[in-house]
Amino acid sequence: MGRGVTLLAVGVLLAACSPTPVERSPVPLTAPADRASAAVVRREIPEPTVPPSPPPPVAATALPIDTPPGALYVCVAEKDGARQTTAIEFAPKVGTLCAKAPEMGPCQYERNICRQAGGRVYAANGAEITMETEAEYDKKVMRVRFKSN
Repeated sequence: MGRGVTLLAVGVLLAACSPTPVERSPVPLTAPADRASAAVVRREIPEPTVPPSPPPPVAATALPIDTPPGALYVCVAEKDGARQTTAIEFAPKVGTLCAKAPEMGPCQYERNICRQAGGRVYAANGAEITMETEAEYDKKVMRVRFKSN
């Protein structure tokens, strides 16, 4: 009897400690009323109405990204089977900093918000900023990350 209770307790403990699936929320957008005073503005970019074209070859990695003026990055995510494109704009001082040194913290923070929402980050020139690119940025600023485990 004691062994059964112990096994049951261990099973309940393991079930309680197992990670639950993370539900990804969409990229938070900046309210229109807050855009004038916000340091970072995230707004949805409407998809252009273009006639459907044949799918690109598998080897193509760059997506045609329509970057609005003033936006340094574009976040592209799939939401309910549809492509959602969000522009990431910064306040003038922060935008100048991020344009010169994209490895800086505020820039990386915004890119990571996009990735946490399940999106992919593209620069204004259409190049994707991958985690490998982020690793190169970390080397440039000699950023060290400590992991808890």
